[in-house]
Amino acid sequence: MRAIVLLSVLALSSACASTHDEVREQQAQQARAEFDQIKALAGGWSGKAAHGGDSQSAEVTYRLTAGGNAVVETLFPGTEHEMVTVYYLEGEQLALTHYCVVGNQPHMVAKPGASGPEGTTIVFECHGLGTNMASEDDAHMHTATLEILGNDHIRTTWQMFEKQKQTHAATFDLTRDYTQS
Repeated sequence: MRAIVLLSVLALSSACASTHDEVREQQAQQARAEFDQIKALAGGWSGKAAHGGDSQSAEVTYRLTAGGNAVVETLFPGTEHEMVTVYYLEGEQLALTHYCVVGNQPHMVAKPGASGPEGTTIVFECHGLGTNMASEDDAHMHTATLEILGNDHIRTTWQMFEKQKQTHAATFDLTRDYTQS
């Protein structure tokens, strides 16, 4: 009887490990596919940035660097509000580091994404403290959502948190600008 119980436990453990490995591999494949979609954004984009009740024109560029292993997103290039975000694969996860105008660099990791009839939505959330942050209470970009709505249309939403609560969000609704390419 003891041997049967032991064999049953071993078989169950093996099945769970196999399922866990399959889920990890699916998530890794999804991260690679989403990163490839971000790489395809290379070029210039223009549109509107909405922040609170205000809206303003916005330009954003995406360019590949590091042999295609990173994508640099530049918001408001050449202005005093210029910010840079670097997207990359971190092991089996899609990650980003946002170099913010407030002077810190939050690190975010993508949650398993969702593809729907309108395209792909990738949600990033803070993962640990970013550089130049004393605690999670510091004002920082805490989440970022990237919606790829087609080859020529994207929407990004950045949510600022302070004292672990959302204080405001900025949404960029952008179309590919072939004059910048």
